[in-house]
Amino acid sequence: MTHTAEYPGKQTKTSPATQTPAFAALSAKTPIEPFQIERRAPRPNDVAIDILYCGVCHSDIHQARDEWGGSIFPMVPGHEIVGRVSSVGTAVRKFKAGDLAGVGCMVDSCRVCENCKDGEEQYCTNPHATLTYNSRDKNGEVTYGGYSTSIVVDENYVLHISDKLDLAATAPLLCAGITTYSPLRHWNVGKGKKLGVMGLGGLGHMGLKFGHAFGAHVVQFTTSQSKIADAKKLGADEVVISTDAAQMASHAGTFDFILDTISAPHDVAGYLNLLKRDGVLCMVGAPDEPLSVPVFSLLGRRASLAGSGIGGIAETQEMLDFCAEHGIVSDIEMIPIQQINEAYARMLRNDVKYRFVIDTNSLKSGAVQG
Repeated sequence: MTHTAEYPGKQTKTSPATQTPAFAALSAKTPIEPFQIERRAPRPNDVAIDILYCGVCHSDIHQARDEWGGSIFPMVPGHEIVGRVSSVGTAVRKFKAGDLAGVGCMVDSCRVCENCKDGEEQYCTNPHATLTYNSRDKNGEVTYGGYSTSIVVDENYVLHISDKLDLAATAPLLCAGITTYSPLRHWNVGKGKKLGVMGLGGLGHMGLKFGHAFGAHVVQFTTSQSKIADAKKLGADEVVISTDAAQMASHAGTFDFILDTISAPHDVAGYLNLLKRDGVLCMVGAPDEPLSVPVFSLLGRRASLAGSGIGGIAETQEMLDFCAEHGIVSDIEMIPIQQINEAYARMLRNDVKYRFVIDTNSLKSGAVQG
């Protein structure tokens, strides 16, 4: 059965809307299923995009199941979007019909707060950036994401995509890519630095690829012997089995930076002991339970426990251009949208290498599978 959105808080339309096939979570307890949404006609500064591929992020699961709280239902997830421009508004100058384009985790911000003016729109404080889905725009309308056939976004929040790269494998760069690229650039991780990457999943494998490309000495942490060969293939200089106390102890006090990509509850204490003086452990994974932090592990080496979100629009474009220049994309498994519930289950079992990507052409077909 296909449902139709009712748009809580919606304002009066001023232009015709387009009925758009999608898949949505109708509640935190129901599977993702066929849905029908409306996309606005392009306003003067809008870009309309036919979606070709959409990555599946672990945060899609968190939000569809309301594990972080505040979820808005019905919800159409998806913020790793690659497509082709179908039309543009009358004032658009950056894109034209036929261009390849991407949309990441946000589709607007206030544009006037200090962070927005600094090109850090992801940290908008007035009150926050408008997220691609599970958010409300300035008119109070609910945003719907990339598990759909099209999207309409202000041109200032649309990214240029190079045709040099595999388009499906580029989609996860719009979240997994920039989420790992941004902190590595911010803390100047590169040649002469020792980088640790915790977790080898959708985020972790991108952090590993970027760390290697930046020239850092990269150590991959994993609990699985079976991931050693993959980690080295992806660019790891060393692989440490994090459950082996001797292996962990051999690296004590040696890391400049550790990137924590783990989205499940976990113990960070053992990793903080691996930092050198002034070292940083940066969280980019988002567990749904608070972590316990041993303060003396920070005090004893003037270490920092930090966090980082995505990047701003300019930095995201920089990342995409860097990837095009260096041939960096995500390792993916393509699925039809009808397998999304099975994909969620497999992600929770860590059974994907390393990112699912939806072929949105499959939205033209029928019922949910898996």
